[in-house]
Amino acid sequence: MSQELLAIIDQLEREKGIKKEVLIEAVESALLSAAKKAIDLKPDEELKVQLDPVTGKIRAFRNKKEITSIDFGRIAASTARQVIIQKIREAEKDVVFGEFQGRVGEIVSGTVYRFDRGNIVVDLLGKAEGILLKREQSPKEEFKQGQRIRAYVLEVKKDTKGPQIILSRTHPNMVKKLFELEVPEIYEGIVEIKSISRQPGERTKVAVWSKNERVDSVGACVGMRGNRVRNIVNELHGEKIDIVRFNDDMKEYIKAALSPAQVAEIKLDKDNAKAEVIVGDDQLSLAIGKHGQNVRLASRLIGWELDIRTKATSSEAIQKEKEAKEAKEKKEKEEERKAISLEELSGVGEKTAANLKEAGFKTIEDIAQANAKDLIKVKGIGKNKAEKLIEEAKKLMSK
Repeated sequence: MSQELLAIIDQLEREKGIKKEVLIEAVESALLSAAKKAIDLKPDEELKVQLDPVTGKIRAFRNKKEITSIDFGRIAASTARQVIIQKIREAEKDVVFGEFQGRVGEIVSGTVYRFDRGNIVVDLLGKAEGILLKREQSPKEEFKQGQRIRAYVLEVKKDTKGPQIILSRTHPNMVKKLFELEVPEIYEGIVEIKSISRQPGERTKVAVWSKNERVDSVGACVGMRGNRVRNIVNELHGEKIDIVRFNDDMKEYIKAALSPAQVAEIKLDKDNAKAEVIVGDDQLSLAIGKHGQNVRLASRLIGWELDIRTKATSSEAIQKEKEAKEAKEKKEKEEERKAISLEELSGVGEKTAANLKEAGFKTIEDIAQANAKDLIKVKGIGKNKAEKLIEEAKKLMSK
């Protein structure tokens, strides 16, 4: 039985990838439990069981003294099998957890196994099952049972039923990893992905930069006749991909990020990471994109808030329009004041009005700006009346 036990342990180590030490420890634990039932052990006595990994011999010790009266062959035959099976399952779970824990942030391949309340259960090449949650599925993708599928390992959690491998096809890093697989220059570190912004199923913008001036970062990602980026688009079931050249010059970076729209002018507010982008009337809808998609993705890509305007609606144009309007309103008020007749002042009749005009006080404004001493010189106006006229004229001017 001992040699058979070692043979089983060796086979399990090869087939399941479970370390031999783990299995031997499991067998020793099972045999110890069985041995305790087979002998009368006192409370102060210590029992220990050892399985020799070379010879397969099983030995038991009571207070460090070997016991020879236990038939371990019979005990091993009846108990070891069940414990080994149990330990194999536990060890397999640990092996799977360890393997996929190390693959978080990578892309794995599998087969659609079944559907569970909107979630997709994926068979990961027979090693484990992953779950593609509904929220991690691209809205424009559909899969059938048995179909091959690739997904990004988002998280691996321990569960009583085994490791829970959470997959995603919507995470921006899914696109990043696909580029690493398709573009050798990225994998080798020559071309670097600086930033990614994504609306799953619709569009992704990727900002790239080359460490080697002789390597065109955008060209490397596009590939010969667009083959490289086309493979990624196909994997993402038609999701559009804009490859943007990263630039330290923020204005140039914004222009590239808003592609395919043409930008006329950019005003930066570096303190608040905001930019006002001026485009032609014919470029406005292109710059904003369907439901604001293009400007939203560009904004996420560069990390700045972008305000898209035409020349007519730019802040400068709005300010000029405001100033012109204020000037017009001011002029109209002045004209209205000039149009007010002197006769509208209390106590000023036709004759007094004629005397005021003859003295140079032709408008209400002239009287409002006058001095009482000057008005007294006008025939028919005394000191009290002069003060009242000035006060009343000022009130009319303030309206």
